[in-house]
Amino acid sequence: MGEFLPDYLIREQAAVGTLVVFAILRVIAAMVAYERGWRIATVDKCFIAAVALYCVPQLFDLLTHLYTARVASAELEGKIAGGAIALFCAPIVGHKLGYE
Repeated sequence: MGEFLPDYLIREQAAVGTLVVFAILRVIAAMVAYERGWRIATVDKCFIAAVALYCVPQLFDLLTHLYTARVASAELEGKIAGGAIALFCAPIVGHKLGYE
């Protein structure tokens, strides 16, 4: 299916999906951390590891399957961009809500 879609569509879909998932989860994790007295720096480190783990399947495809390298590359770029934006903007939203 990926060979019929342009790269930018695959990249945008992966970025938006990652952005939504990790931004919502990060705000929820900030709420739980605030209630239990956990350090926010620990939550940040856990989410950086989670985003990296979320990108591993596309990295594996990119390194092992040359025939799907174009699709895996676009999807990996989208996931990295969406994760970076989510991890940058979610603390701002959490701070505005009073959890950070």
